[in-house]
Amino acid sequence: MTTIKSASKRPVSRAVRLNRSALFDIAKRWNRLGTPAARAELFDQKARNDAPLYANNIENFIGTVSTPVGVAGPILVHGGSGSREYSVPLATTEAALVASYNRGARLVTSAGGCNVRVVDEGVSRTPMFAFNSIAEAYQFSAFVIANTDRIRDVVPQITRFGQLKNVRTIIEGNHVYVDLRYTTGDAAGQNMVTFASDAICRCLIESAPVAPRFWFLEANLSGDKKAASQGLSGVRGKRVVADVIIPGSLVERALHTTASRMAEYWCAGAIGGVMSGTTGVQGHFANGLAALYLACGQDVACVAESAIGITRMQVNGDGDLYASVTLPNIIVGTVGGGTDLPSARACLDILGLAGSGNSEALAEVCAAIVLAGELSIIGAFCSGDFAAAHRSLSRGETMKRSGDDD
Repeated sequence: MTTIKSASKRPVSRAVRLNRSALFDIAKRWNRLGTPAARAELFDQKARNDAPLYANNIENFIGTVSTPVGVAGPILVHGGSGSREYSVPLATTEAALVASYNRGARLVTSAGGCNVRVVDEGVSRTPMFAFNSIAEAYQFSAFVIANTDRIRDVVPQITRFGQLKNVRTIIEGNHVYVDLRYTTGDAAGQNMVTFASDAICRCLIESAPVAPRFWFLEANLSGDKKAASQGLSGVRGKRVVADVIIPGSLVERALHTTASRMAEYWCAGAIGGVMSGTTGVQGHFANGLAALYLACGQDVACVAESAIGITRMQVNGDGDLYASVTLPNIIVGTVGGGTDLPSARACLDILGLAGSGNSEALAEVCAAIVLAGELSIIGAFCSGDFAAAHRSLSRGETMKRSGDDD
């Protein structure tokens, strides 16, 4: 296989201040927009000072937006590398959301914490190659599989951190889809796998015994930023599982309902999910994940795939509540992307998870806070408090639980 040259690695710009050209470009954009009041809000002094930090994260920069950040917890997590309490920053404009996750987090901690494990990982890019006939497609597919080790050797020339985990081919007519699955270290890895896959594809074209008519770097089989059913049983990013046992007495005291009613709700919700055609069975994974992703500099669009999964609740033999969540597509990193931007770095610092060596722990926090949110929202539906809590926290009305006298 043809050897490719290493891609140049341009250092990230961290200039102290904007140069005159950049300031002039921003001024021109605002002049075209003609909205001075908006300019005062979006391009304030802090946005101006921090603008150089955004050079590799945004184009046509005009300023920044402020989203409120609250904190939920502490939540006690027994993860793959030990036990630790986390205070979890959540960025949102939805009233009652942080309060709900905070209630669930404190419930989990009061129950002794939750167990969390990352059970699989891998990020795919799926190019497609088109040929004249099925015979050519089959020949190319066989070549790819026979040369898996040589394909794997391309990746270190592109990235120091990514590794090609496995390769598989799927033949559809005279088309061959190649599923290239990688591990990406402490980065979320979307760009990493894109660059490596592009290099692999070009090497394949140079070396294959049959040339494709055309090819595409990504042909929509990976599930990137989509709620795909294949992701439910597989993995994209990190597959994370969390569970907890809540004593029945604690359920009654903290959630004002019973373990059996929580399990009954889960059953009703599962059937409702089947009837509506959802991918997986869960209450509101997207709420917690979007808030955590936004706070910690993650790619928020990945919530489309990250928020599929399974919640399960049942009563065990002692009358206690067993609850678990399975999230097969957690795409998070603690290096790269937006994680070095000021507010994201601050939120990762609150978690104690900024920098290398922490991506698995961040994925565990994602599962733990999602579990907390599922317990809290299902408890609210079972106790009849859901609407009253939202009225109280979003409108300032006095909270009145279901069943209270008028």
